[in-house]
Amino acid sequence: MAIPATQLRPGMVIKHNNDLHSVFSVEHRTPGNLRAFIQAKLRNLRTGAMFEHRFRSGDPIDKVTVDETQMEYLYQDGDSYVFMNTQNYEQLYLNKDVLGDAVDYLTPNLQIKVEFFDGKPVGVELPQTVDLKVVETEPGLKSATASSVTKPAKTETGLVVQVPRSSTKAKRFAWTRPKGRISRGRRGATS
Repeated sequence: MAIPATQLRPGMVIKHNNDLHSVFSVEHRTPGNLRAFIQAKLRNLRTGAMFEHRFRSGDPIDKVTVDETQMEYLYQDGDSYVFMNTQNYEQLYLNKDVLGDAVDYLTPNLQIKVEFFDGKPVGVELPQTVDLKVVETEPGLKSATASSVTKPAKTETGLVVQVPRSSTKAKRFAWTRPKGRISRGRRGATS
């Protein structure tokens, strides 16, 4: 099935140059007065080689149909990440090579889809928004609520994100992937 390059998402499996590739990261760039393009980091599923490729926004990309299984992320065990099949309760151990940048968004009990091709896990598809808790940031400024100024904050997964200047530790945000923006409707102070 062909999709435009703008619909590429981390975790997708695509066919590029007659090989299957897992998409690790996607960045939409618009340099000055030039046309926009998509910079994607891909991993060849046959050789394991990683490389970056630049797609034009309208380029058709062949998305490979893979078997998807609903799973729940449980915990990290050393270099492995443990998932449980929600239908038969079997556990699956995946490493960062399969997960890519998705490890920055994994929180316990997160429901994801693990993609299989020929019986092997080849990638994961995360939900569009993930709730992350801020664990480290500069002190919040109460008077900075109307400003669009942001500051860096470290989340519970180790991911560094930009949050509003008024944010404090222990605040949860609904983080939208891959644009890296906070969903305004789901902000809330919980610990």
